[in-house]
Amino acid sequence: MFSVVIRSTLDYNICVRTIADTLQLDYKYYDYTCPNLTKIVRYGVWSAISNDTRMPASLLRLHFHDCFVNGCDGSVLLDDTSTFTGEKNASANRNSARGYEVIDAIKSNVEKACPSTVSCTDILTLAAREAIYLTRGPYWTVSLGRRDSLTASQSAANDQIPSPFEPLENITAKFVSKGLDIKDVVVLSGAHTIGFAQCFTFKRRLFDFDGSGNPDPTLDSSLLGSLRSVCPNQDDSDSNLAPLDAVTTNKFDNLYFKNLMNNSGLLESDQALMNDNTTAALVSNYSKYPYLFSREFAASMVKLTKIGVLTGQDGEIRKNCRVVN
Repeated sequence: MFSVVIRSTLDYNICVRTIADTLQLDYKYYDYTCPNLTKIVRYGVWSAISNDTRMPASLLRLHFHDCFVNGCDGSVLLDDTSTFTGEKNASANRNSARGYEVIDAIKSNVEKACPSTVSCTDILTLAAREAIYLTRGPYWTVSLGRRDSLTASQSAANDQIPSPFEPLENITAKFVSKGLDIKDVVVLSGAHTIGFAQCFTFKRRLFDFDGSGNPDPTLDSSLLGSLRSVCPNQDDSDSNLAPLDAVTTNKFDNLYFKNLMNNSGLLESDQALMNDNTTAALVSNYSKYPYLFSREFAASMVKLTKIGVLTGQDGEIRKNCRVVN
């Protein structure tokens, strides 16, 4: 188990704000002011998935990256302005974060039905839930009433979003600073049962692991061969895509954990879960019991959705998710 602490005053304030503000969230928040909200969001997500099977993972990742940067406040959706540099070009999002246009389309339809009522943050939160549900994953209830931030921060995104290049200790510390725990690290990593990763995020495992000039010795040899064909050792392959779970790429299931048990995790940060007794035990349980994974993934997502939310008179309800009113 790792020894971790809340690392800054900002992290402490987020934790305190989370406790206070989540008390103001309500499962029935829009029942009278926007009764068809869930249907509008579900249709928008379904339509997007019909055109792009990668979209569920993209929407979930967008939501995760939003919540990890100063709380779930829609800051990831803001374009850069003359007064701040936003999060879209942070290292974790640049040329990889997707789904902005899906949220824009859903927001447009929500505005037609319920003008100036529903925050972009709540739309993104619901869209992530619907994306997983429509990919045969778990369903969880979402309390609503979040408001949108008035600013965004590229530097905060660079600092706070976990990276696949970081050791497990660092990733765990970032989770703990948001009020999450070691189990949340493992179960939310299970989101990598869908989606793709660019070759640059794992290429060193294929050719020069830890500067050795050799591949990662823990990587399954058959997977190594197939990944080398997708990601040849040249710069122009960096943006090529490989599935995080090559077995059931577009289905939300527990195959991610079975892959880890077989040394077939794609990212170093994924396979590293097998190097610690606590996390390896959780991986083993989730690989054996798919319903346990589904239930605990849903519980961890509920915790994630409540990080550092804005409620009451804080923030605003944006009319356009890309700009402050």
